Amino acid sequence: VGVKESHQMTVFRIIAAILHLGNVEIQAQRDGDTCSIPNEDEHLNNFCDLLGVEHSQMQHWLCHCK
Repeated sequence: VGVKESHQMTVFRIIAAILHLGNVEIQAQRDGDTCSIPNEDEHLNNFCDLLGVEHSQMQHWLCHCK
């Protein structure tokens, strides 16, 4: 395809992160207006590790709109 190997690994890392994000289990709360993500969700952990983002911040902003 003409993409350097170092760029390929970056693209693969981003694609893997997106795929893991699709597997994150978001749980609705009883009131129906809020949600949560378990701290031990392996897919969110993998997503954060792959992209180098802070787990607690990602967990918060996936469940809170602003």
